[in-house]
Amino acid sequence: QVQLVESGGGLVQAGGSLRLSCAASGSILRINDMRWYRQAPGKQREWVTTITSGDNTNYADSVKGRFTISRDNAKNTVSLQMNSLKPEDTAVYYCYATGVSGVGVRGYWGQGTQVTVSS
Repeated sequence: QVQLVESGGGLVQAGGSLRLSCAASGSILRINDMRWYRQAPGKQREWVTTITSGDNTNYADSVKGRFTISRDNAKNTVSLQMNSLKPEDTAVYYCYATGVSGVGVRGYWGQGTQVTVSS
């Protein structure tokens, strides 16, 4: 069993910053890619950013230059630093990881954390 737990969401004014964290725990042998997705009310879940096991990163155009993803392999954590936040960044943010456990390679989702940006 593998769990991903996010933290760090909250309410912030436009232009402000928040830092999200996600910790993986359980019987995981190795974590490969780690990603953040988000889902705004009434919209589909969308990909935000990915960091590979080799620390290569990719970002959606909507957050490029404002968000930064990082990871700590020793702690099995991934973080998302969000700067210059906009009201359109309001969403539930989900952590996702692909990892190797006793049952093979699988994808795992966190429960989500709410980010609200007021104008």
